[in-house]
Amino acid sequence: MANSVGKAQTVAKQSPNARLLIMGLIALLSIVAFLTLNVRASWAFTLPFRAEKVVAIVFVGIAIATSTVLFQTLTQNRILTPGIMGFDAFFMLLQSIMLLGLGRIAFVQFSPQVKWLFEVVMMSGALCGLYYWLFLRQKRDIAVLVLVGIVLGVLFRSLNSLIGRMIDPVDFDVLQDLMFASFNRIDGTLLTIAGSAMTLVFVWLWRQRFVLDILQLGDAVAVNLGVNRRAVTLKLIVAIALLVSVSTALVGPVTFFGILVANIAYAICGSYQHRYVIPMAALLAIVALVGGQALLEYVLKFGTSLSIVIEFLGGMFFLWLVIRQGRR
Repeated sequence: MANSVGKAQTVAKQSPNARLLIMGLIALLSIVAFLTLNVRASWAFTLPFRAEKVVAIVFVGIAIATSTVLFQTLTQNRILTPGIMGFDAFFMLLQSIMLLGLGRIAFVQFSPQVKWLFEVVMMSGALCGLYYWLFLRQKRDIAVLVLVGIVLGVLFRSLNSLIGRMIDPVDFDVLQDLMFASFNRIDGTLLTIAGSAMTLVFVWLWRQRFVLDILQLGDAVAVNLGVNRRAVTLKLIVAIALLVSVSTALVGPVTFFGILVANIAYAICGSYQHRYVIPMAALLAIVALVGGQALLEYVLKFGTSLSIVIEFLGGMFFLWLVIRQGRR
């Protein structure tokens, strides 16, 4: 009994750096498992093919986890995520408009790089405009944020449904394939552009890591400590919009996954500082996405999309957070 208590106290006293190291090793094992499990073709073909896929999944996981942590810092609330603001519905509406305007053949043959850049620019612009209005112009509270997200989601889905009734049934099949996030159709040619954009964001985040720690203490505290809240908030909005746009344009809409990894990261990190929380959330996302994809695809050999499983678990976790907060 004494030994068990001693071990528990030892684990509890582990520094955030030690916990990051442990999670990093688990993430590395997940990547190795994805690269090596159930290899039937030659290694010369399998490793480059799977490595490109792993890099894409890692990029998406890091972008989703980081954007969620930053959004929760901005709103000072742990149950919110950029996906709740109707962003997934806007992505689908954008796809519907392009399909309707270009036609099926032109839409399918459209340059992936140009299409991806167009989606990122449009979604980033829309998010920046919305967040600027909500957080800087109007200073809305959390209830209004959620309400605006619900209204925008209903509006975008209604417009998307209207366009779906206008297009050809064959074209609608193409559109339906984009309704769920897929980690199997990522275009490897987009990784360089996505990686460059994410690198710029993370360079800025590292320089602002202490400012972000102050910002989550509240507006009054941040202003009293000399933080230019308006300037930092505006830059934070741009960073969140860019990360969410990059991940959504790569794999499709993912709503609740960020809530799951962000809240678990806060729970096991041992610190509320962003220099620990953001890497922990990113590593958790890598373990969940890479490890989950390896388990489904190479061990269980299920045809179910990983995004469906993740969204189900994330949705249940979101409901649990809402119910728990409502009882306080």
